[in-house]
Amino acid sequence: MKTLSIVVPVYHNAESLPILFDRLIAVEHQLSTLGLQVELIFVDDGSGDASLEELLKIKQRRPNTKVIKLTRNFGANKALKCGFRFVTGDCFLLLAADLQDPPELIPELASRWLAGSRFTICERIGRDDPPVTRFLSATYYRLIRMLVMPEYPSGGYDIALMDKCFLGYMQDASKGSYTHLLGYWLGFKPEVIHYHRESRTHGKSRWTLRKKITTFLDVMLGFSVRPLRLMAAVGVLVATMSFVYGIVIVAYALAGDTPVPGFASIVALLAFLLGLVIVMLGMIGEYLARILDEINRRPEVVIDEVY
Repeated sequence: MKTLSIVVPVYHNAESLPILFDRLIAVEHQLSTLGLQVELIFVDDGSGDASLEELLKIKQRRPNTKVIKLTRNFGANKALKCGFRFVTGDCFLLLAADLQDPPELIPELASRWLAGSRFTICERIGRDDPPVTRFLSATYYRLIRMLVMPEYPSGGYDIALMDKCFLGYMQDASKGSYTHLLGYWLGFKPEVIHYHRESRTHGKSRWTLRKKITTFLDVMLGFSVRPLRLMAAVGVLVATMSFVYGIVIVAYALAGDTPVPGFASIVALLAFLLGLVIVMLGMIGEYLARILDEINRRPEVVIDEVY
């Protein structure tokens, strides 16, 4: 039988894990009728609750489950990449542990793979989240499509099934590579399944605003040089406006009608230009920080124990 590997990063999901496992067992029975066996890989990303205890209970019920415990929280994307090291299946699937993305989509994804699709994603067309969350999510994907990848799904995706030909690229990707965007960037045309994201009923989301902003910066700076080109364009625009303004001042001076410049306007202009310079330096610093992170040879994650 061919094998489907399911990689699940876990962070403070003690409440949802027992339910997730029961639903995955039901999915596993469905996949067996398709001639597929399942390799379950859970990565505990430094959870501070009882997630590891729940994972060990799952392993007792299903001994061939793989549980990887990290020493601390490194982030969901790095936990996913850690899970890829343990994938041995013919294809692999990314799945969140919070149950907002239904595992019942997996059989349809597997059917598409068996029919020849090497890359199948589940695109969100709606979500039962608070208004602020929906607004931030829509803004995030709009910026991604505008600044990084115009063809990226407008609703985003979390569940994706990839053929094993993707695995090497995922394992060898740089530290700052965002898994979902990298999968899309590789160029394989995905088949798309649409679904409505469910509301979270178990536990509290740890996906804070700070983490969202950090992820956006990682994605934007890791996959695009457009911010640098935008800064260059702004610099050219400001320089052109300054040159034109200088010509106007010289013309007034030659005509003997030199206006007395206002102190407030000069201060405002200097503050604007200095702020622009600081923003540009900060953006360049973000790129340099990511270069440093790539070359300093620190591990992406540290594995505490493998069960």
